[in-house]
Amino acid sequence: MAGHSKWAKVKHFKGAIDAKRGKIFAKLAKEISIAAKIGGGDPDMNPRLRMVLLKCRSANMPNDNIERAIKKGTGGGETGNFEDLTYEVYGPHGVAMLMELSTDNRNRTAAEIRSLLTKNGGTIATAGSVTRLFQRKGQIIIPREGANEDQVMEVALEAGAEDFKAEAEGYEILTDPAHFEAVHKQLEAKGIKPASAEITYLPAVTVPLADSAAAAVSKLIDLLEDHEDVKEIYSNAEFPHGA
Repeated sequence: MAGHSKWAKVKHFKGAIDAKRGKIFAKLAKEISIAAKIGGGDPDMNPRLRMVLLKCRSANMPNDNIERAIKKGTGGGETGNFEDLTYEVYGPHGVAMLMELSTDNRNRTAAEIRSLLTKNGGTIATAGSVTRLFQRKGQIIIPREGANEDQVMEVALEAGAEDFKAEAEGYEILTDPAHFEAVHKQLEAKGIKPASAEITYLPAVTVPLADSAAAAVSKLIDLLEDHEDVKEIYSNAEFPHGA
């Protein structure tokens, strides 16, 4: 479930990989090629490429796929001219969503996304009305197994993390986006492997959903995630426990 719950989101992504492996790898390959075309094929010199490679690792994307996508972006194939878009959306039951997209045809993408929204209880929001409900943060999620709480907290805070939270499933580290890489690199240098590490949008306020409302919101998110131009969807939905 792509809701506000960080643990649910990690599980949702892992489950989606099994169910939609080909589509997820295709989206990641597209983003790799775009990132490599814009900033080159060296992740040490290309922050956008570094970020998508973190996702590739979480998805267990084969290295051959990654290398082909980088070569395509750096001149070994046609990638088209893509532009990045952000859509602000209200879904069913007042849920707010931020959508990040990359498209080579803005008009086509806009028409297709509007159609999906109209048919499933969503609307495009006025500019700024949704972004104000979210904060841009670096977020690192670490499973409890194999990670010592005191060590994780010490390493993270010394590297510049803003916040550390210990929960039943594991640990959440929040950073300013500018400090995300420093914190992530320090954790990995100590052998601490995250379940996910990304710069994301976190909701300031969530919208609790009952089962029927959660089903409608989940359906819309799934349909939008299936669209080839959609990279990420952030929502302030608070799904029922176990959803």
